[in-house]
Amino acid sequence: MTGCANNMAYKDRRYRTRDKDCHCCGNNVPFCWTCRCGFKMCQVCMEENQWGMTCNGITWQCPDCGKQNGFGNQ
Repeated sequence: MTGCANNMAYKDRRYRTRDKDCHCCGNNVPFCWTCRCGFKMCQVCMEENQWGMTCNGITWQCPDCGKQNGFGNQ
């Protein structure tokens, strides 16, 4: 039964709450759009700044590193 204790520790590590502070407004929110470089933006800030971050509504460009990220709608 010692293996069960290790599984619980793994699950705790796997599902721990992660830091979700928006880099734009600084609020701690339940969901952030996240780039692979670590840049995070909440939904409200994304809606406010979407005009300058996307051309097609399918991908958005990270303002920090310039990489393209998907909105997950395609």
